[in-house]
Amino acid sequence: MRYFFLAYALIAIMVVGIFGLRGDKSAKTPIEIFPDMDRQDKIKAQTPNSFFADGLGSRQPVEGTLPQSIGDADTQFSGAAGYLATGSIDEYYGSGMPAELELTAEALPAFIARGEERYNISCMPCHGRSGDGGGIAAQFGVPGVANLHTENFLSAKYPDGRMFEVITKGKGVMSGYGYNISLEDRWAIIAYIRSMQLAQNAPLSNPKIKDAFEAATAGLDNK
Repeated sequence: MRYFFLAYALIAIMVVGIFGLRGDKSAKTPIEIFPDMDRQDKIKAQTPNSFFADGLGSRQPVEGTLPQSIGDADTQFSGAAGYLATGSIDEYYGSGMPAELELTAEALPAFIARGEERYNISCMPCHGRSGDGGGIAAQFGVPGVANLHTENFLSAKYPDGRMFEVITKGKGVMSGYGYNISLEDRWAIIAYIRSMQLAQNAPLSNPKIKDAFEAATAGLDNK
């Protein structure tokens, strides 16, 4: 046992000698096992940089960008109230699209198309193009990716407001997108998901569904 403590003390002294004590200052380059991004390729504010023609490291924002929490961004990404911004009505999840979106029958197709575009950017890598949970992330072993076509996620059991909250704040291994996707785009994604769910369960006998199916499969070899 005595030799064990001697060896333990010797190892401790060696570790302290190699890595130093926390708070010590030295001009020598430290030994880093986990750099944790301490050194990055970046330009510090208010410093010159020869990469740019004017020699200035600080650059003007890209044209069209809008800082968060200023103007419309405060409404789109911050803690506003109401069904549009929370998905809740009187502490209960609501269903349906918010009245503030002013959706009409003529505007709905473009709104759903916008939702498809945003879905394919932010949601498809995990949930898959069809929403079945078979995206590339799930194929690489990410657990718990939801199949949006199961009964638990249909509007009867999963209100639109609840889906909005999950998109905004995240759930389980899913991160929240409240700081990345605007309010309107979050609702557009929900509208697109609902349209996929309806298409998944729509009977082929429906003339519109039948025509769309025939158009989509025209020219395919079904042998």
